[in-house]
Amino acid sequence: MSGMEAKTKKGARAVYTRSSDRILEIAMYIFAVLLLIVLIYPIYFIVIASFSDPAAVANGQVWLFPKDFTLAGYQELLKHSNIWVGYRNTILYTIVGTVIGLAVNISAAYALSRRDLVGGKYISLLFIFTMFFNGGLIPTFMTIRDFQLYDTFLVMVLPFSVAVFNIIVARTFFKTSIPEDLWEAAQIDGCGNLRYFVQIVIPLSKAVISVIALWTAVGHWNSYFNALIYLKDSNLYPLQLILRNILVTNQMQSALGTGEAAAVALRLANLMRYAVIIVATVPIMCIYPFVQKYFNQGVMIGAVKQ
Repeated sequence: MSGMEAKTKKGARAVYTRSSDRILEIAMYIFAVLLLIVLIYPIYFIVIASFSDPAAVANGQVWLFPKDFTLAGYQELLKHSNIWVGYRNTILYTIVGTVIGLAVNISAAYALSRRDLVGGKYISLLFIFTMFFNGGLIPTFMTIRDFQLYDTFLVMVLPFSVAVFNIIVARTFFKTSIPEDLWEAAQIDGCGNLRYFVQIVIPLSKAVISVIALWTAVGHWNSYFNALIYLKDSNLYPLQLILRNILVTNQMQSALGTGEAAAVALRLANLMRYAVIIVATVPIMCIYPFVQKYFNQGVMIGAVKQ
């Protein structure tokens, strides 16, 4: 009887454990769904607000669906022909800047990950130092001007291509994910550093390279401050700066106008505010699904393990 009672109690504990695990799993799913709603709803609200009457948005009448559907914000925004110039420039800045950023940061990260690099720890400290201290805006502006980069295409893709955070993530990935035995075997086969890096390390590092490429591309796509400081030719303006100027101009017109004209200008400015966010955000968001699968492998391995 004692053996039967022990088995019964053990079975009861197992059933209780499975039940408690099931309850915890359901609670986690509910929490994840609620968190997803909290994170996605602001984006959804911007989308429906861009198609809604600004008065309805201001009065809190827009929750789940557009109110008084209108395309006036997009129509007014697309009347500005320089938007397409901005799109062209931003796409070029993003592509060229991402290629340069990957070449610089991945190469530096691989070099710093090598144990046989003389003074590697001190070089890493110098890189990290620049994350906390820099010369400031005026010395940077003077340096760019003296290098003849001011108001040129290269000023948007070259001077700020080094990202120390990306270098640290990639360096840690190389240290923890690329076995040292591979380098020793490659040396036996007569492989040099450059060939080993290009033919062996890079194909094995697609995860971290994809993540850093996305970070770099998003940074270039959203960049407007560098253009505001270092560009004066409107033909070189990126999309973000052009959209900013359009919004500022419309808001100034609504503020300086009077009567019905001011009300119309204010309505268009409010409509365009949400349309601008959609126009500037959707293209880069379309890239995310193609690299999302690399995030866990690339970011977590590169950032957590030491």
